[in-house]
Amino acid sequence: MNVTTSAAKQLINDEQLLRYSRQIFLPEIDVAGQQRLLDAKVLVLGLGGLGSPISMYLATSGVGQLVVVDPDQVELSNLQRQIVHTSATIGMEKVVSAKKMLNALNPDVEIVAHNRILSEEELVGAAREVDVVVDGTDNFAARFAINRACHAAGTPLVSGAVVRMEGQVSVYRFDQSGGPCYNCLYQEAVAAPDGQPQQSSWQNCSETGVLGSVAGIIGCIQATEVVKLLLGIGETLQGRLLLLDARTMEWNTVRLKNDPQCTVCGTE
Repeated sequence: MNVTTSAAKQLINDEQLLRYSRQIFLPEIDVAGQQRLLDAKVLVLGLGGLGSPISMYLATSGVGQLVVVDPDQVELSNLQRQIVHTSATIGMEKVVSAKKMLNALNPDVEIVAHNRILSEEELVGAAREVDVVVDGTDNFAARFAINRACHAAGTPLVSGAVVRMEGQVSVYRFDQSGGPCYNCLYQEAVAAPDGQPQQSSWQNCSETGVLGSVAGIIGCIQATEVVKLLLGIGETLQGRLLLLDARTMEWNTVRLKNDPQCTVCGTE
């Protein structure tokens, strides 16, 4: 994908060469690739169990600007898995707590924080301003809204979910024609008797529990997919759903297909 070089950004200096040296050694990245990361912008939605490792690894990778969004405050029960926060930041807005940690990890990175739920119109606008959107939210309503916004903006989406000891990750390339979207996987349109969308057995972790390290595994995969998209390297999870069952430590991959009757991307 195209990540344009900002005139305001300086070329990589000696300190950055040292900081990112282990990445720069990779032939797929080199100095030019690192500069592309420094010039990139990523929208991170949610700063919980997934958003924590996502934001931390993107910051340490040298992504130039992270736009982080979360309406909540840090609670004691968060700390078992939400590693971007600490005991000292309990009661603090999550975006403020995360900004402190991310700036400490890497002062090169600009953190733009929004301590509220964005409207769908705002989501579309925010998605248009970045190179990749990464979804670290924990509920279907947010994931459906993010999917619609990224489709409207034409911005790639890296989506993940985790509950109990299970996780899943996929990539939706709205910057390219074709390919399924999140709504093709979990249809939102069919309403249940109470008027709410029909949803799968994937529930909020506050209802079912979650092993913190599993959230870390899935979040790290999401961060890796974001970097691959920004640099145009490797093969992403577009059109594939990667599934983890940590009880048996088994991975499975499911091929995803377009739903021609999808209410977001369908052709019928």
